Amino acid sequence: MDHVISVRDLRVLDGKKTLVGPVTFDLAGGSTTGLCGPSGAGKSTVLRALVDLLPHGLTRDGHLEVLGRPIRYGRGDSGLRSTVVLVPQTPVVFGGSILDNALFGLRHLVRASREDLRDRVEQALKEAGLWNEVRNRLDTPAQTLSAGQRQRLCLARALALEPAALLLDEPTSALDERSRDTVEESVASLRGNRTVLLVSHDPAQVERLCDRTVHLEHPDILALTAPAR
Repeated sequence: MDHVISVRDLRVLDGKKTLVGPVTFDLAGGSTTGLCGPSGAGKSTVLRALVDLLPHGLTRDGHLEVLGRPIRYGRGDSGLRSTVVLVPQTPVVFGGSILDNALFGLRHLVRASREDLRDRVEQALKEAGLWNEVRNRLDTPAQTLSAGQRQRLCLARALALEPAALLLDEPTSALDERSRDTVEESVASLRGNRTVLLVSHDPAQVERLCDRTVHLEHPDILALTAPAR
């Protein structure tokens, strides 16, 4: 399979001090890769570095390619955040309806008719495993959704952008067991169809969901390409 993302010697820096890295790995098209390691190793920081969302004062260096195109650090890239989309650990639900939330990214990044946008949202909600639960109440406030439904809504919002890769940061860590299982089913359904990089503190979850792992050790990082199964 072709590589959707290629990372070479990525480091995250605080001034001249290396906080994370160097790390090297590739994400093959349609694969689900687990990003694992102890607390403080920099798993979430790696995800944020890939989409240029590092906290103020931190910088990154190294080489990043997305779909074969080099991404230059520090110069911005207007299309990067719709090509590689980060779904954060805590679901971000805005004021407004379920439909408004699902449309949020599309309205800001895609020019299309409302009918076309709604069709894309419907497909994304189906792919995220949420459509059957909300199809008859799309105009109700998103705040009425459960925690697990909110996480799947955020997943759908990302999928609606049709990204080259999804970065999932601990998508089930704040959920109860039943909600966790439901979100895992949605993530599992993406295997072979979407390119996913999954941060998880749970080795068993990585075993269930991922094709291979990248293992982070603090303060250095070692990339492993052994299958997770």
